[in-house]
Amino acid sequence: MATFPIENVISACIPLPVCIINKQGKVLCASNKINEVFLYDRIVDGDFFTLTGVKTLDLYDAVETKIFPVIDRNDKKFKLVAQLVDESEDSNLAVFFNDVTALEDLKDKYRNERLCVAKIEIDNFEELMDNMPADESLSLSNEIDKIIRKWGEKSNASVVRNSNDTYMLTFEYQHLEKLKESKFELLDEVRDLETNADFPASLSIGVGVDGKTPAETAELASEALQLALGRGGDQAVVKRDMKIEYFGGTLQTVEKRNKGKSRMVGHALKQLISQSKKIFVMGHVNPDMDCFGAALGVVRICSLFDNDPYIVIDNYKEALSIAFKAAKDSEDYKFVTSEKALSLVDKDSLVIVVDTHRPNIVQCPELLEVCDRVVVIDHHRRVEDFIENPILAYVETYASSTCELVTEILQYATNKKSLTKLEAETLLAGITVDTNGFTVKAGVRTFEAAAWLRRQGADPTEVSRFFQEDKESYIIKTKTLADARFYDEGIAVSVCETPHSDEQVICAQVANNLLTVRGVKASFVAGINGEGRTVVSARSLGSVNVQTIMEKFNGGGHLTTAATQTDTPPEEIIEQILDIMEVKR
Repeated sequence: MATFPIENVISACIPLPVCIINKQGKVLCASNKINEVFLYDRIVDGDFFTLTGVKTLDLYDAVETKIFPVIDRNDKKFKLVAQLVDESEDSNLAVFFNDVTALEDLKDKYRNERLCVAKIEIDNFEELMDNMPADESLSLSNEIDKIIRKWGEKSNASVVRNSNDTYMLTFEYQHLEKLKESKFELLDEVRDLETNADFPASLSIGVGVDGKTPAETAELASEALQLALGRGGDQAVVKRDMKIEYFGGTLQTVEKRNKGKSRMVGHALKQLISQSKKIFVMGHVNPDMDCFGAALGVVRICSLFDNDPYIVIDNYKEALSIAFKAAKDSEDYKFVTSEKALSLVDKDSLVIVVDTHRPNIVQCPELLEVCDRVVVIDHHRRVEDFIENPILAYVETYASSTCELVTEILQYATNKKSLTKLEAETLLAGITVDTNGFTVKAGVRTFEAAAWLRRQGADPTEVSRFFQEDKESYIIKTKTLADARFYDEGIAVSVCETPHSDEQVICAQVANNLLTVRGVKASFVAGINGEGRTVVSARSLGSVNVQTIMEKFNGGGHLTTAATQTDTPPEEIIEQILDIMEVKR
């Protein structure tokens, strides 16, 4: 029986572009139709990866997965469908070039014409208008309107102004890609406007993509806008299902001068407390001074209604030991573990969460599942995994600390001296820590809260006792400072080589100290904590948004203060941070 070389069979019998390659990626033969794919006269003996940009091993894997790559060649799109020539272990591969140009063009058309909804809000609009003469405020409002409508024209969008400070735009997906490439340049255009106020104009933008219906896409835009506002404004958030992208966020959050919201929250909180038999107060795992001080402040609010709440705390770091021991020894507070809290709680209990809004890092996440009534008081920039359906949420990113927010609520809860000396001092300590001694994020309301606490009996000398550190921590901190590396871009980094149970506090203090060095714009310090995890503290003077950098490692915080925990070794994560910031070394 006569046999024919396989290349002759392919050339004569297969009216499709096809070639045979071996495991090394060498082209053994090809059909006559292959010139529909390649403009070259001969591809035999050529390298398949060089010709197509597709790795041979990936094609062998595609035989199993049935997920085949698509390439652009000769102004057409081809799907590379591969199959084994025989069943041997070293079998060659037959690669068919299926012309899918029409199908791929249709996919591109569908993808590009998908509906996007953008919702825009002018940040702090009322404060901005109140800080300017009437004619100038009108002119500024018109300038912002022009910028937004000009952006709409570029994107062929419909623009609807819903109110003086809110807009809604609808446009096609193809324009969103251009906006992302420009990093939403209209944010910069609005920020550069002359306001004659003591803070610049800015926008918050929420974009919804890929909703199953127009209503669902609009809802995604609303959720994205709330994220942008909750993170301090001056940024754009793009939300599609579970994927979220952030752009901008270079401004410090503007402090709100009107305390009306504090009064409203105070009134609502008092009602909830008066209607509750059991109350549980908790913060995040390994509470810091801001978390602990806020918890004691909330307990005092509850006590005004003859309610004695439980404070849920499982463990704490050395930095909190003095304050915690003082509170424990006073016997004025009921501290319980998570296990004990779960045995006491019922469906009608009230849970008050302080200094975090993320359900995965609260002291006892199970409490949130048991209780339908949850209150959140926090000052961190909002992230997507917010506690679900709280009956009251007071999240203000302008505030220096949660202790500042709780202090303001306390002022409206009673007109008389109501705090114990310890409560006043822990609240003041929380503000002091989170403002780095009133140097970061300390606004007018921060100093007003501190002054009120001073009148309530807080002694700054006693407060300083809370911050005393042991000799071992001091030596580790000094060594970490001495090992710091400085770069021309204004970045300072260091690695704490000695693991410590209070590693996060040590890293934070070192990062703060590095900012005092002339020329340093941002600092990053990493070390190993008592559980063997890497902790990173990031600080900046405002020109670098350290929050967005820490979010890349599942952390968060504020524009100037952020942190994360990870399993990546300290040296490695510092190198990754330097790569993100494009630091030359």
